[in-house]
Amino acid sequence: MPFIMVKMLKGRNQEQKRQLVKTITDAMVDICDANPDGTMVVIEEVEKDHWSRGGVL
Repeated sequence: MPFIMVKMLKGRNQEQKRQLVKTITDAMVDICDANPDGTMVVIEEVEKDHWSRGGVL
């Protein structure tokens, strides 16, 4: 049972998140022979001002 965690900045709409989850699930099925019903994808959205890159907030 695959468990995939996606962290990304807030701002995507519900349809974009649905497409992302479907694409990730399909990839796990195609590449890893995973059961789609047992594949879990969690999206954690982070506020832009809580995300740093290269030591800069």
